[in-house]
Amino acid sequence: MKTEALNGLEIKLVRTVPVDEFQALYQDAGWWQDDYKISDAFLLQIPEKSALFAGAFWEKKLIGMGRALSDLCSDAYIQDVAVLSAYQKLGIGTLIVSFLIQELKKRGVDWIGLIGEPGTFSFYEKLGFRQMKDHIPFKLE
Repeated sequence: MKTEALNGLEIKLVRTVPVDEFQALYQDAGWWQDDYKISDAFLLQIPEKSALFAGAFWEKKLIGMGRALSDLCSDAYIQDVAVLSAYQKLGIGTLIVSFLIQELKKRGVDWIGLIGEPGTFSFYEKLGFRQMKDHIPFKLE
């Protein structure tokens, strides 16, 4: 279950990632502040308990990720797609999302959704995602 591209880039499904590199990826994406420290035990659960967790590795260093939450038989949500800023604009995010879609479809998942951040519309639209008309995302507060 590996995809090789871009001279040394490897995208693969994993259940564990180096905690320090994982936290750095979340911080670089702006999801967590530099002084925000999450326990290693919590961080280890994210890839382990995701239905699918795709890591993008350059020379064995985690430089990107994406994950899917799913029952792995009908529906899935892709989330937490991120690539370190130093490696952006190389098509790595596209490879990660495409890899997750391929892996989900292999398992028979036929409904794949996501909620993108502002400014990501064209990125996801190029990958085949469309806005769902007459649907509103909700979050429990």
